[in-house]
Amino acid sequence: MSIKKSSLYGTATAVTLALALSACGGGSGGGGAVGGTYDKDATVNIGSLYEPQNLDNTAGGGQGVTEALNGNVYEGLFKLADDGEVEPLLAEDHKVSEDGLTYTFTLQEGVTFHSGKQLSSKDVKYSLERVLAEDSQSARKSNLEVIEDIATPDARTVKVTLSKRSISFVYNLSYVWIINSEAKDLKTSEDGTGPYRLKKWTRGSALSLDRFDGYWGEAAANKQVVFHYYKDATALNNALLTNAVDIVTSEQSPDALDQFTSNPNYKVNDGNSTTKLLLAFNDKAEPFTDVKVRQAVSAAIDDKKLLESVWGGYGKLIGSMVPPTDPWYEDLTDVDTHDPARAKKLLKEAGHADGFSFTLDTPNYDPHPTAATFIKSELAKVGITVKINTITSDEWYTKVYQNRDFTATLQEHVNDRDLVWYGNPDFYWGYDDKQVTRWVEEAEAAATEAEQTELLKKVNRKTAEDAASDWLYLYPQIVVANTKLSGYPLNGLNSQFFAYDIKKKS
Repeated sequence: MSIKKSSLYGTATAVTLALALSACGGGSGGGGAVGGTYDKDATVNIGSLYEPQNLDNTAGGGQGVTEALNGNVYEGLFKLADDGEVEPLLAEDHKVSEDGLTYTFTLQEGVTFHSGKQLSSKDVKYSLERVLAEDSQSARKSNLEVIEDIATPDARTVKVTLSKRSISFVYNLSYVWIINSEAKDLKTSEDGTGPYRLKKWTRGSALSLDRFDGYWGEAAANKQVVFHYYKDATALNNALLTNAVDIVTSEQSPDALDQFTSNPNYKVNDGNSTTKLLLAFNDKAEPFTDVKVRQAVSAAIDDKKLLESVWGGYGKLIGSMVPPTDPWYEDLTDVDTHDPARAKKLLKEAGHADGFSFTLDTPNYDPHPTAATFIKSELAKVGITVKINTITSDEWYTKVYQNRDFTATLQEHVNDRDLVWYGNPDFYWGYDDKQVTRWVEEAEAAATEAEQTELLKKVNRKTAEDAASDWLYLYPQIVVANTKLSGYPLNGLNSQFFAYDIKKKS
């Protein structure tokens, strides 16, 4: 799971493994129209709202460290490409035993860290053990606890034995950064194998990356990228308009888009997002233990009207936790249609004919306060009283995620393929359906991706029918760029932003 503006990062299940080898290139494909010559020594200035908390993704670095460093500074054995496919990266080849329990990886030759040390199997072992360490805050920790043993028979071979079959294993490895086993001070420095090395990080301002001349793969298309950090969307947009930045990784102010769509110097790209805005019920707290109450609340809220009021013509209704880029996606919006009459009928059947009241814990950053006010108004129409309790992200993490001290909350879930959390009764929203848990477990142990997909489609429909949460809408992924740029990523997959293919016209 990944939650915006917090240090939580996600879980997932498997995607199809692409057979073609990919180094640092591979189809970012942004929409700028750069024809002919581009400046190979250009500096690309990137505007973002998400500054890293630190530079270590096992120590709560947050969304910003993934955006800036994943794929750019650090690489994994595999990578999650912008189209959602998993591609080999530092793993030249891999084999899986017939029982699905032993994975043998052969590493690329000629790979060096930015410090000059050559990559070896011991570094891979070290990197996996960092994720699994007791104090690790890595998103992959729980997923990779299936690892039973890591052997390094020679410098280029890593042999990993699992305690049980995990069809998601290769997918999860795409999130594990391979780090020099001798590196120090990783919260403020780095030693990766990627196409860029860290030049400077000025907290509260910017983080700059320089092209690494010793990179093992195809060289970055630009000499330097600088991530500039802003406190709000207005400041970010002003930076783009004044050419302080060339591109905005994720537009968060839809009202401001007209100034770019009407200007021939900019291109507005509407890509695919994996970020869902949830009204998450505590399914173990009254009255949301009752499926009819959850269904009533969901039916009472006009998700389409909410999406339109927040994002205008952008974004998408999905009716479940599964975005269209997931293999097990089905359009389930018909399960959660806006129907106030049905909501009142369900409330009466649940013994709440006169309604009820509850507190909605709401993060204090956009769009949550706006969504909370809208939800309060919608539910008042069917007799439900909502008290909005506005809290910070840190308070949300402690109160809601850690202590489960809530009745309902709003939150953004960033990651793809995170439907599987509904199979975990101990997750913060407390949904507990034994059949769903079995389907999730069987999907993870599946021998084929077709079997996995079929099982997770069942999970998707059952959780939608149970209104396990109310999935309000899927965020748009709006990348706004100067038309001098091309090759930038278009899709918002788990906050990563590959910069190495970006070309800037001279």
